Amino acid sequence: MEFKLPTETIQLPSKGLLYSTDNPLSSGEIEIKYMTAKEEDILTNANYINNGTVLDKLMKSLIVSDINYNDLLIGDKNAIMIAARILGYGKDYKFTYQGENHTVDLSTLENKNLDESLFTRGNNRFSFTLPATKVNIEFKLLTHGDEVAISQEIKGLKKINSESTADLTTRLKHMILSIDGSEEKADVRKFVDNYLLAQDARALRNYINEIQPDVDLTFFRGRTEEKTAIPIGLSFFWPDI
Repeated sequence: MEFKLPTETIQLPSKGLLYSTDNPLSSGEIEIKYMTAKEEDILTNANYINNGTVLDKLMKSLIVSDINYNDLLIGDKNAIMIAARILGYGKDYKFTYQGENHTVDLSTLENKNLDESLFTRGNNRFSFTLPATKVNIEFKLLTHGDEVAISQEIKGLKKINSESTADLTTRLKHMILSIDGSEEKADVRKFVDNYLLAQDARALRNYINEIQPDVDLTFFRGRTEEKTAIPIGLSFFWPDI
């Protein structure tokens, strides 16, 4: 017997603008299948859970489109994660925040608005002038492959020095592409380690958060209708926990 699983097409927050034109992701959409018992096996795999790869294993199993998973921008990955949760366990996500019980309809979450004037199709490269030092930098938005490389580098640093806290600077070293026109990696790393002011680093992070394609993972809470980040906890993919 042969069965055909239903699939859904997901619109990527990036609209495919930052992928090269020969990349299937440049279409701005991706096809994923509904979750099956096989994916529930992945979600309960203790090794995957312990080494932090369980959600990536899950999404790789669900994606039908012929793509390189490492190419996925982090915001686009978030959209796939939300869609996978809806197709697997429904749209209602129940959680507790600051002692209060909440239910969010995940199907109502929308992608952030993009200022497409800042984007050059097929080119994941942006310019920014650091406000304090006036240094001109170019940077990219991180992909899953970048995140893996960053994680490996941080683990290596902690093996050398268990008290290492270079998480922030390591991420910046992977994001920044040039410093005042120099694309030498040694120059980028030297600048981040020795000359990047805290106020400039904060301004850069804020700018990246502002322009980065992603899902708006916030909800209104309380009588004041205050917007708060949705906590993605164990019950997101393990609702019966």
